[in-house]
Amino acid sequence: MPAVLSDAEVRALLGCVRNPIHRTCFALMYACGLRISEAATVEIGSVDSTALLLRIIGKGDKERRVPLPQPMLYNLRRIWLTHRNPRWLCPDRLRTGPVSKNALWRTFRLSVRAAGITRPVSPHALRHSYATRLLESGVDTSVVRILLGHANIATTSIYMHLTEPRSRAFLTS
Repeated sequence: MPAVLSDAEVRALLGCVRNPIHRTCFALMYACGLRISEAATVEIGSVDSTALLLRIIGKGDKERRVPLPQPMLYNLRRIWLTHRNPRWLCPDRLRTGPVSKNALWRTFRLSVRAAGITRPVSPHALRHSYATRLLESGVDTSVVRILLGHANIATTSIYMHLTEPRSRAFLTS
């Protein structure tokens, strides 16, 4: 089963990330359900601030658009002001390319430990957590499939086993 982090665990983990670019990248993964490679390579031109959408190029070079929460847009604007990279939202240290997935992995491992999370989790847990929160909020599985860029609904249905019922009435009806 995929590892899912609670909102409190995500907040604790993000609070332990010292590098602001890495923190923004992880926050973007959680806020938009992105894979690590997708978050690392988001380009400035992929942000539609008017429609609050983010254009993502996923596995197999498939394009999808995902909702971009207003607070995340604010964070992206704020981080961009610190580096002003003309292409990448999350540039590497030299600002010549996107942030390295290996650097993100190292930061994630250290932050998980610092946050006191003892079970094994990977950066992909942020994507799992996003999907689980959507389903717990009542978003239809087919919509979650589209947002995650899954080709098959069976892949998305794995998350159904991770959700908690919203109320006791749900269980008795």
